[in-house]
Amino acid sequence: MANSMAEQLQQDMQCEGLLECIHGLKQLDKECFRAMVESDEPLTIDEVAERVDRERSTAYRSIQRLLQSGFIQKDQINYEQGGYYHVYYPTDPSQIADDMQRKLNDWYAKMGQLIQEFEDKYEATTDGAPAES
Repeated sequence: MANSMAEQLQQDMQCEGLLECIHGLKQLDKECFRAMVESDEPLTIDEVAERVDRERSTAYRSIQRLLQSGFIQKDQINYEQGGYYHVYYPTDPSQIADDMQRKLNDWYAKMGQLIQEFEDKYEATTDGAPAES
């Protein structure tokens, strides 16, 4: 991933790059997400681990990151004789897109504020007055 915004804008980014750019997800997270998207049914952690060819604990950590970022949902399935297990499935893409748009809008507002602070701080220097600390 490029370090600066200028470098990012010069890259040929694909839509999956948003997962990394906006949410800081890793390559394995994207693979786990893709496995769930391509499945017709919700998957257990063991099934995700098998599809991405990783250990269960590694897949579990990735699934937790996806849950925290809102990309997937979790349901509990109860056994008749007691006990339960969890299955995971992707969140509706429009809901994910709305969340990313909100994060982008928040980022844009914050960057606008920082740019204004920059201008206010250094404008005084170019007018011959000392800059404020």
